[in-house]
Amino acid sequence: MLEIAGISKRFAPDKVVLDRVSLAVPDGEIACLLGPSGCGKTTLLRIVAGLETADAGTVQFDGVDLSGVPVHLRRFGLMFQDYALFPHMTVARNVAFGLRMAGWSPAQVQTQVDAMLELVNLRGYGRRTVDALSGGEQQRVALARTLAPSPRLVMLDEPLANLDRLLREELVDELRTILRRIGVTTIFVTHDQEEAFALSDRVVVLRAGRIEQDGAPQDVYRQPANAFVAGFLGFHNLLPAVLAADDSRQVSTPLGDWLLPHAAQDGSPDRAYSLLIRPDAARLLDDSTPPDAPRIAGRVSAATFRGSVYRMALTPAADPARSLSFDLSTSGDRPLPAIGEEVVLVLDETGMVLVAGDVRNVMSETMSAP
Repeated sequence: MLEIAGISKRFAPDKVVLDRVSLAVPDGEIACLLGPSGCGKTTLLRIVAGLETADAGTVQFDGVDLSGVPVHLRRFGLMFQDYALFPHMTVARNVAFGLRMAGWSPAQVQTQVDAMLELVNLRGYGRRTVDALSGGEQQRVALARTLAPSPRLVMLDEPLANLDRLLREELVDELRTILRRIGVTTIFVTHDQEEAFALSDRVVVLRAGRIEQDGAPQDVYRQPANAFVAGFLGFHNLLPAVLAADDSRQVSTPLGDWLLPHAAQDGSPDRAYSLLIRPDAARLLDDSTPPDAPRIAGRVSAATFRGSVYRMALTPAADPARSLSFDLSTSGDRPLPAIGEEVVLVLDETGMVLVAGDVRNVMSETMSAP
């Protein structure tokens, strides 16, 4: 197990990068450090690797304090964002580099290089030069080189950031399959929410050097810890909300008063909240709609057809300065609303989630995130 306890780091007296961060990663788990640029996630990775020194706190692995343990004796594998491959070497020599430095015999090196290239689906690529490879192939070579010495812990810093969107989507499942196959404990850093959900067993959301939420991907998605996490995950339908004093399910928002399906946890009318409305929680009003169902009336200000969904921006009639985004299903025969059309959307209460914090206080920060 990797145990990070109370890690703090400053790069200047007034620039706190990490503030008493604590985290435990069990054996074999794939954990993601997710957050905007400058939140401290890469610095934390470098401290675990031994490339940076913490001002306070400890890092332990298998119960051993790593303070003073040099990088090469930690037996951790670190894959950099730019891959750091040697362009003058072949693929096989790149993968073999760490093994030769560790004193492996030529026969052992050859066997391990072949096994690693097979693992990353590059069998037969050993004699090719790095310059002759595509970006995705270079990424696989870098991963093979990282895994070749059989590290106790693998650390990946934005492993897919240099690839185009289509290739990233293709490789994300392959990367998880490879990491699952070898069963090594892994920490990877990203600011891409979809990448984090697809790759990890656990998501750790950081903000300004502190952990905002730590949990399974599905739990973080279903119940963001606060308005910052919800906004950073890409949920833009966030409304300032006030709980009723006599009913912790009743909320008041600029667009109306609604009854939530569940009572708010630790609910208090004196606390600041935001109501998250998921983009798939709306449908067009029809004759089957119950009269007491929550709804929003407004005008369609933008729309794009995206295959299975029709992404629509709505300007609410009750708050024309606001814009909400919804994904309507394209199945069925009913015509989809056009830009400029007035519509009434019915909301599914299960897609409405109350989160702590006033969205107005974190909007500028989430909007500046990558």
